[in-house]
Amino acid sequence: MSKSVLHTSLCDDLKIEYPIFLAGMGVKGMATPPELVAAVSDAGGMGILGCSWLDADEVRRRIKAVRNLTDKPFGVDLLLPASMDETTTPDRAEMRARIERDYPKHAAFAKSLFEKFGLKPTVSKLAAMSPEFIRKQVDVCMEERIGVFAAGLGDPSWVVPMAKQVGTKVMGLVGNVRNAERQKKAGVDYVIAQGYEAGGHTGTIANFPLIPMVCDAVGPTPVIAAGAIADGRTMAAGLALGAVGVWVGTAFLLAEESNIYPKHQEEIMKGSAEDFIITRAYTGKTARDYKNDVIKAWDETGLKALPMPLQGVLLDDLIEAAVEANRAELINNPAGQISGMLTKKRPAKEIVMSMVQGAEEVIERLSAMRK
Repeated sequence: MSKSVLHTSLCDDLKIEYPIFLAGMGVKGMATPPELVAAVSDAGGMGILGCSWLDADEVRRRIKAVRNLTDKPFGVDLLLPASMDETTTPDRAEMRARIERDYPKHAAFAKSLFEKFGLKPTVSKLAAMSPEFIRKQVDVCMEERIGVFAAGLGDPSWVVPMAKQVGTKVMGLVGNVRNAERQKKAGVDYVIAQGYEAGGHTGTIANFPLIPMVCDAVGPTPVIAAGAIADGRTMAAGLALGAVGVWVGTAFLLAEESNIYPKHQEEIMKGSAEDFIITRAYTGKTARDYKNDVIKAWDETGLKALPMPLQGVLLDDLIEAAVEANRAELINNPAGQISGMLTKKRPAKEIVMSMVQGAEEVIERLSAMRK
């Protein structure tokens, strides 16, 4: 069987058939469950587990769950914030106390939301992100010798030496040339250039200028294109800009194997591109989410977002209460502007293969234009 025209050097390096990655989206582990990760890998791409906010034991459990579903390569994505509040423990109660003491206006705002939305006050049982929390997550990834480690936010330079020792490839996601150059210097194997259009944590530069600039800046380090890639046309565009693969998030939120809230899938399918806006409300970092009443209420306060992870702690109790009340419309729905063209749920394999077929058709059409 002949290889697809899309089979790039990246495919040989990672032992995959198509250079399509399931973005390691970290919506409390719901966006990339083991079933979805395995389905993308089985389809010829590479599934990436989004494990941000999950403790080390749960990260290990999910890695093992994927291995029970597929023998194909897969990876893990974590957040490694370059700048965090000086927190030394993942003790949520301690962080709440600090917010009450040092940021009383923020604390009052968070409390007001329960009454505003008719929710029963609830306390989140999740551990809070901290340097100690993240180090334990990374240690598990290295112990499990995963195929790929991706840093969806921040600086993976300290992970690179550890990864090389266990044969794990490292990918770092960037939104500007400066960070791309920093990651090349750190020795990452691949740089993921993510445009402003993307969902979740994102930067300020759009794909068309960003991807070629990053390719020029970090070559010969291979670049993977991310942001607003959901079909064959957008995949072909990413490759045309110099990338050797594509990092796909929002399209897979509508995979049948995805586990996000049905309400969130409905927002993606019915929302226009303009409905997905940049906010710091939920995490303290710039992220593209579906607009909702919580973001509106935050914007009306005029408050400055707290440093990560305090902003997340500020709103996590509200999210827990919304979960218990089945009020998904109040929970952040990180998705990209490409949502404006996504209208239905499909199996992950169908999403992968339709992208492959579509990109091959685009390349064939462009080649025919020379005749």
